[in-house]
Amino acid sequence: MRASVPHKINLGLHVIEKLPSKYHALETVFYPCNNYVDTIEITPSPQFSFILKNEDFACDIENNSCVKAFRLLQKKYDLPPVEIILTKQIPSGSGLGGGSADAAFTLKMLNTLFALELSAQQLHEFAMYLGSDTAFFLYNEPMYATGRGEILTPIVLDLSKYRIEVICSNISISTAQAYNAITPKKPKTSLKEIIKTSVETWRDYLVNDFEEVIFKQHPALLKIKNELYDRGAVYASMSGSGSAVYGLF
Repeated sequence: MRASVPHKINLGLHVIEKLPSKYHALETVFYPCNNYVDTIEITPSPQFSFILKNEDFACDIENNSCVKAFRLLQKKYDLPPVEIILTKQIPSGSGLGGGSADAAFTLKMLNTLFALELSAQQLHEFAMYLGSDTAFFLYNEPMYATGRGEILTPIVLDLSKYRIEVICSNISISTAQAYNAITPKKPKTSLKEIIKTSVETWRDYLVNDFEEVIFKQHPALLKIKNELYDRGAVYASMSGSGSAVYGLF
């Protein structure tokens, strides 16, 4: 079984408050994109194996999100061994959700491959265990996200008439460090309302709270954003906690 795995961009992101659980409450809009695509292949095998076809992303096997997803379902449903081949293209530390996407697609593929008949809600619960934004990739359609990013509400949003350009630098940003550096604040207007307005007005109202912190640490990312506007983007922003910057043309 083989699947192509897309990434996401964040259309705005408000970090609202720090929760007792030490996570942060936020609101954002996830939008699926395929500027970069990972490929996952899963087949039954006499013994478990994991093959990564891009050594730039090398890590301890058990820390890979595909393997974590397999182990989670293996423990719950006593799955037999598989071979997982991951061809990785979505940059790490970019705010594009590549690891979360890989985990979500692995859950879906295993559900089909072994006829587990897990419901959408059950898959959602497993996804939440693997990461705050993992559940989004189970649906892969525009979503308004709250909570830690796991409470999802479908929204009507079509950006097909825009070209989405995503620029990834060699800067890798730790999500944990980004959250530790930010000061939560309640927005004056919810993203749910802002996203309904014309894309041409987003430049003035649709904000990613992480930019204030990250751009000070990495001025090169602010330069990329400004260059996108100089080249005619109607809206440009950093995705998630960075470091990818995208423009809508």
